[in-house]
Amino acid sequence: MLAKMTVKNQITLPKKVVTRFSGVEYFDVSTDGESIVLRPLHKSRADEVRARLAQLGITEQEVAGAISWARKKR
Repeated sequence: MLAKMTVKNQITLPKKVVTRFSGVEYFDVSTDGESIVLRPLHKSRADEVRARLAQLGITEQEVAGAISWARKKR
């Protein structure tokens, strides 16, 4: 498969590749000096976690306290 880079440095990925990553909007781009590597980034679930904590009535202060407790050396 080929992908052409435009004068604006944009690359269109082949449909055969893109269909394997449905729902992915962003990719982490890296290089080893010879190759370009794209890794799909999945949407963060942080908002879902915050909503669930709120639903359970758990406050930010309680979370911070739990983290402090867990990090204490025993």
